[in-house]
This record gives sequence, structure tokens and C-alpha cells, in this order.
Amino acid sequence: MAVTDFIAAIELGSSKITGVAGKKNADGSIHILAYASEHSSDCIRKGIIYNLDKTTQCLASVIGKLEEQLQASIKKVYVGIGGQSLRSIRNTETKQLDTEVKISQALIDELMKNNREMALMDQEMLAVEPQEYKVGNQLTTEPVGIPTEHIEAHYVNIIGRNTLRSNIRQCVRQAGYEVADYLLSPIVTANIVLTASEKRSGCALVDLGADTTTVSVYKNNILRHLAVIPLGSNNITKDIASLQIEEEDAEQLKLRYASAYTEPSEEEDINQEYAIDGRCSIRARKLEDIVEARTLEILENVWNQIKLSGYSNELHAGIILTGGASQLPNLNKAFITVTKIDKIRIAQTGNIELTDDHQDITPNGSQNTLIGLLAAGKDNCCKIDPHKSQLSWIQQQEEEDEVQKKAEEERKRKEEEERRKKEEEERKKQLEAERIRQEQERAQKRLRECEALISEAKRLAERKKYKDALSKLEEAKSLKVADKEAELDDLYQTINKQKSENTPFKKLFNFLKTEADEMMKGEN
Repeated sequence: MAVTDFIAAIELGSSKITGVAGKKNADGSIHILAYASEHSSDCIRKGIIYNLDKTTQCLASVIGKLEEQLQASIKKVYVGIGGQSLRSIRNTETKQLDTEVKISQALIDELMKNNREMALMDQEMLAVEPQEYKVGNQLTTEPVGIPTEHIEAHYVNIIGRNTLRSNIRQCVRQAGYEVADYLLSPIVTANIVLTASEKRSGCALVDLGADTTTVSVYKNNILRHLAVIPLGSNNITKDIASLQIEEEDAEQLKLRYASAYTEPSEEEDINQEYAIDGRCSIRARKLEDIVEARTLEILENVWNQIKLSGYSNELHAGIILTGGASQLPNLNKAFITVTKIDKIRIAQTGNIELTDDHQDITPNGSQNTLIGLLAAGKDNCCKIDPHKSQLSWIQQQEEEDEVQKKAEEERKRKEEEERRKKEEEERKKQLEAERIRQEQERAQKRLRECEALISEAKRLAERKKYKDALSKLEEAKSLKVADKEAELDDLYQTINKQKSENTPFKKLFNFLKTEADEMMKGEN
């Protein structure tokens, strides 16, 4: 019988793309209805899609297998976002108020908006985890209603490569489906693996995958730090394979005989060997050295990220390990050796009860993220709504197609408008630039003409042709060269004075005055 009410989720892992469909029960448990997987090592690396076509094929195969088991068509799927580029960065936004006022929700929203607008180079903001707010000298997680003149908001922003979501969307759509929502894999994993007490007391969740290891630090129920280390269990396999061992055999040697930590032994057999069906063999001590060296490198990187979080001394709930590589024997002992933290828990399953007719979900920690995605999903992912008739569904599909068609037409129209707007703006810029250039050329020409007229006026004044000199200055003034106005005024006054002093009347007056002065001197 076909199932028409379910949630479907996809995890894009470095070794496998896995899909699951299930239904939430009233008691909080989840009934697993379908499960499928495909190898993805040739299209996904370090949790990031690098071959879109092969990823599309794998997705189509996985979702197709789910549909066969469900005997129903899937319309959309919830997809996890993870990978090497995922990390957290801290940011602080402040607001100085004119007077003491009560903090409103609108002010908190404004600070959040400012935080989301922070500049990111080739990255996009995927989520924001508000930390505390500093109001005056006090820290609080609920500032609304507190009177203050100054507020400081602290955020942990989770960012990733700006192509993460677009590549996923492209692959899912090419496979013929929709993305119901993008969910952050580390957060959904933490939500089903960690207890409320662990998040409150302080803990580090370490998800050990094939190509990556994800570190999430929690304190007081808040995510404080997130980092993805580009190392995983595949690195151990490759180290073993470097001894001229086929990679498949190296993986089997790791699964059968590897240990993250080996207790020192006085009765060590240096000749002991491990073999895989007679095809290959390796000395036991050599295998121990290789596995422990790579494990130590991974754990030291993990511990470094925990210290970078600033909460390494506040992990009262210890460290929780999950992921497929968490099954490596003695991994907890290796962690204790590196971190000196003895409270280590290996989470093979989450805190949600599962019922599974197919027994596909194995309790080894490798599928906790997938179940977390399923638990976080809310909408029915079935293509046919069980509450409507088939005719209604067809009508709905036609309506949705029409809506999509109109949306696509509107998108194209807006793109065309935007293109024309940019072209018009560019044309206006070019016209304005040309206008400014021409204006500058005209200004330079007027300046040269003005300077030539000034020089000519000076020459005429020297030859006592004051009327002609003043005429030249009037002509220079008409050019309206701002930088020369003061010089023109001074020169005009000087020449005008010279002109007045050299009129016949002025000359006679000066002559008579000189004669009178001489006569006065003679009488004296």
C-alpha cells in the first residue's frame, strides 16, 4: 500500500549519499519507512559537491529507491548542509542610545539585521546563534525590557562557501525534485545526540566522518563554536594504502584490526601480522603506528578547536563522540590522553526512539545526522496530498506549474528591467563623464584666453594705452574664470588709476602744483 504522509531527508556525505523517509508518531518516536544510499566518493569531497552531474545521478538513484519502497512519489526533500567550508565567526554589534530607554524587540531585531549585513568574501551566512547581550555591565540572554543607554550584542555566525546551497539546489532540481529546506547538519546532529543537561553544562560534540571531523562546542544551551576539520577516517585508510595495499583491503584492515590507542605491553610480539584473506598482510606494530599517528593528528586538531572556542575549561559534561569513525576501538582512551578530559561519551544513537520495519538504521553513530535531518523536517514530502483526490492533485500540479511559469516570467522580466536599468545608468555615467570632460576642456580654454588677455592688458598699460588695456580686462572678466577674478580686479584698479593720473588735466594740475611748490620754496 502506498504511503502518502511522510518526511524525506538527504545527507550528502563524503563516502555515501543517504536518504531516509519516515513518519513522526504521537509519542515523539519516528517510524522509518524507507532507506537508501549510494557511494559518493567520486562526486563529493570533504562534504562539498565538486561534480554536479554525478551528484545529480546519485540523488536521483537514492530518491528513486525511497519512492520504490514507499510506493509513492516524493515531491521535496530536506537536505543537510555541512562540509569543510563550514565554520563559525564571532561578531559584535553595539548601539549607543541618546537617553536611558527600555530595550525593545525592535532594537534587538535592528542589531540582528546589522549583524546579518556584515561583509563576507566568497562566503554566505547560513545561520546566526545569538550569544549574550551586554547591557551596562551585565550579561543577559533576554535583554528586552531592561533600561539602558548602551547595548552590546554578541553573535556567532555560521558561514560557508557561497555555492553550497546553490549547488545543492541545482542537483536536486536536475534530479526532478525540490528542496523543502536546508538544514545545518552539525546543529540537527547536536539536537538529537546531546541531552539538555550536556548543552547546559558545557560539552563538545565531535562528529567523526569519512573526510571531515566536525567540532561543536555548547555552553548554557548556546552553540559557542563550530569548525570542520578536513581530516577523517578515510585518511587512516589512505595511510595504510600507502604501503602498496589496495584501498579496499586497507579499509578492511582498518575495520578489523585498527585501534586508536594501544596499551603498552611488555610481551609484545614483534612478528605478529594482520592479513586479509591472504591478499595482503601488515605487521601489527606497523598498523598500530599508522593508525595511532593519524588519530593523534585528528584529535590534536579537535582539541585545538575546543581551546579556540574559549570553553575548554568549562566542558563539565565532557566530550561526546559520534559519526562512523567513532567506532574506532579505544578512541575514548586516545581522547583522554590528548585532552586530559576523562568524561567521554560515544553516541551510537540519538535520543529519539526509532521503529524500523526494514532494520536499515544501524546503531553505530554514522546515521545520527540523517536521523537529525528527518527529525527536523516538518512538512509532508509526498507529491500527492492524501487529503485530496487525484483530480484535485492534478489541478494543484497545474496551478503550481502555472505559478512557477509566472514566477519564471516575472524573474526574466525583472532581470531584463535590471539589465536595462544598468545600461541606462551606465549610459548616464558615460554622458556625465563626457560632460565633465568637455566642461573641463572649456574651463581650461577660458583660463588660457583669460591669461592671454591679462598679458595683453599689461603690455598695453606699459605703452600707456590704458583705454585698450581696460577693454582687454573687461573682455577677460566676461570669461568668468573664478581663479582670476581677484587678479583682474586688482589689475583693473591699478590701470584705471594710471589712466586717471595720465590725463592732460591731471598732468597740468601736477605741473602747476609742482611750480607752486617751487615758488613757495623760493620765497622762503
